[in-house]
Amino acid sequence: MNYPLELIAPENYLLATAEAENAPIVLAGVLLSLVVIYLASKLGGELSRMMDFPPVLGELVGGVVVGASALNLIVFPENGASASDSLIMTALQFFDHPSPEAVASIFASQSEAISILAELGVIVLLFEIGLESDLRELQKVGYQAAIVAVVGVVAPFTAGTAGLMFLFHVPTIPAVFAGAALTATSIGITSKVLSELGYLKSPEGQIIVGAAVIDDVLGIIVLAVVASLAKTGEIDISNVIYLIISATVFLFGSILLGKFFNQAFNLSAEILKTRGNIVIPAFIFALLMSFLANAIHLEAILGAFAAGLVLDETDKRNELDEQVIPIADILVPIFFVTVGARVDLSVLNPIVPENRQGLVLAVFLIIVAIIGKVITGWAVFGKPGINRLAIGVGMVPRGEVGLVFAGIGAASGALDKPLQAAIIIMVILTTFLAPPFLRFAFKNPAKGAVEEADAAS
Repeated sequence: MNYPLELIAPENYLLATAEAENAPIVLAGVLLSLVVIYLASKLGGELSRMMDFPPVLGELVGGVVVGASALNLIVFPENGASASDSLIMTALQFFDHPSPEAVASIFASQSEAISILAELGVIVLLFEIGLESDLRELQKVGYQAAIVAVVGVVAPFTAGTAGLMFLFHVPTIPAVFAGAALTATSIGITSKVLSELGYLKSPEGQIIVGAAVIDDVLGIIVLAVVASLAKTGEIDISNVIYLIISATVFLFGSILLGKFFNQAFNLSAEILKTRGNIVIPAFIFALLMSFLANAIHLEAILGAFAAGLVLDETDKRNELDEQVIPIADILVPIFFVTVGARVDLSVLNPIVPENRQGLVLAVFLIIVAIIGKVITGWAVFGKPGINRLAIGVGMVPRGEVGLVFAGIGAASGALDKPLQAAIIIMVILTTFLAPPFLRFAFKNPAKGAVEEADAAS
């Protein structure tokens, strides 16, 4: 319905007009940001490959260079940055002369657009990883993956929480929140490294990916518990039960209905004759599954991964793989560069008094974060010759998931600055150490695994 202009509130009309006028500048900011992101991604990836590291590590480092830690080209308001901190916003003001209020609005809109593209990037990544995974092999290691995930949540959470309370005398709720941040595993980073190394379909790769998916579900539940504890001092049992049931029904329901989805997909690919007859229906399914996961308060990436697993069984799988790769090449680097860009290495500066306490706490958290995940490899049983070290190392990176815990903890008031800095440092180091360590683990299998393989033969 169209209302006469005189019936629209003047302040709303002016706001709408201002936003419409700023739209071209917002678009210019997004385009310039993407130029920076792609340059950082390719340069970082190529340098990393030349040094025999996984390219994803170079993309993360490239993000750090163009982000808040160095060049301030890609920065985000939710990380405490303002429009004046962004060099891209400074550059845009040479071409236009918006008011200070407009600059703040443009910066927020541009940052939000890049964040949305990054979210789409990780959704595409998990869809691609699902396509590259073998559902039958994943089902074979399902119980092993579940054990690895549970150990990888319980061990670091218990050790981190208890250590902070008894060694550093941190109050209960902040200690619980920091311990919860240790439970996360970044499935996006680990799965990308596994794919680049060619180990995604190996038994170790399937256990790691399966465990990371379960770990993500458990992480959501843990986050819901500690967030409600931080806000009210009480745990909302009904919400926890709801999350457990919805996550279980969603994942198992997706797999059980896979045959029906595949038949519908094959039929649509046969009926449609225009360009994109395979990849468009596939992405409709992936985005719908992501939406459903998000709607029931799970992570959208779980829906994308489930969609990939289901379509991995389709007759059109090879053609679909080829058509998804260019889309992933466009969107996925945005995710990894923005993860690096959000990292603020200033928390490592010991000259700042608050950072000194944070650094001490960070050393403890890093030790717990690494050991608490590495030991998960030895939770696998009945698999002679399995590379236990690789499984444990594959669970180490916290990535964007850990940053979410730190952000929610700070916003709720549960974390003071030293503890928040300690969590961020832990996230940074586990994220950046995992790719080279994972390559080392696969090149140098653990001695125990070699002995088991010799005994089996």
